[in-house]
Amino acid sequence: MRQTRWARTPVTALFWRVCLLNGVIFTVGTLVLALSPATVSARVRATELPVLVIGLAVILTANAIALRTSLAPLDEVVASMRRVDPPMRAARLDGRGGDFHHLIDTFNAMLDRLESERSVAGATALAAQEGERQRIARELHDEIGQSLTVALLRLKRVSDRVPAELRPEVSVATETVRGCLDEVREIAWRLRPDVLEDLGLTSAINALCHEFTRASGVSVMREIDPALTRLDPSIELVCYRVAQECLTNVLRHSGAREVRLELRQDAERIVLRVVDDGQGGVEVTGAGIRGMRERAMLVNAALTITSPPEHGTTVELMVPTRQPTEAP
Repeated sequence: MRQTRWARTPVTALFWRVCLLNGVIFTVGTLVLALSPATVSARVRATELPVLVIGLAVILTANAIALRTSLAPLDEVVASMRRVDPPMRAARLDGRGGDFHHLIDTFNAMLDRLESERSVAGATALAAQEGERQRIARELHDEIGQSLTVALLRLKRVSDRVPAELRPEVSVATETVRGCLDEVREIAWRLRPDVLEDLGLTSAINALCHEFTRASGVSVMREIDPALTRLDPSIELVCYRVAQECLTNVLRHSGAREVRLELRQDAERIVLRVVDDGQGGVEVTGAGIRGMRERAMLVNAALTITSPPEHGTTVELMVPTRQPTEAP
């Protein structure tokens, strides 16, 4: 439906508010001048100047206060626009009452649309990413892994037949192939851990921490709720990937000597917290942190990162257990 000429819009609301405020103020000033005993001579006397100055000051002050109060919601809208951060959910403004409620409601609706479209686009991109991870992991395991296994078996058979002077070289080649096979299996496991689908989040987190300690030498203190049940696959995947990214950042950037990982569940939410005693001071949002925020948005989770300099980094993910249902 087309908007009629006299439809109430934020622009017309602002226009009429300014006109009415100024009209009321100047009408009151005129009535006060007409009904009060004060008079102004043709030539303004010195004794009349203070009255005129005070009256003008009162009118201007009242006009300024009324307009400032009326236009205050616009400052809130501008401040909210500046706070909008794509990977994070923006706070909504209260549009109840006032002449700008149409503008505020429209702004809130725009944020809802942007977040909804961003969530759908992020879910599509991450689903494609997980699918590609799974495909690569399968090819690494089934094709390259099997080829390396065959090569390893052949080298073992050859080692018994070669002359004695060549056996050390064959042994070195065998160990090299075995190391490549282990690396391929490890890469495939990092890309798509089967334990997450088979045994759940608790076992996957324990395996992740064990592998991290083995590779880095940094101990991980785990506090995992023993009553944690199987969750929605999307929630389990987000929690696992966030924990994986946190441990990767600890290994690459923090220089920590100890890490504490907590995973607990109550009636309303699942909380994952990863704390390290590294150098802290995380200020730049890199691809890893952006990825964690995007994953958190997929399950309506809140991700907070606290990283004071020289006091380590704390990453906390809070996921509501009750996810909103999509409209049909």
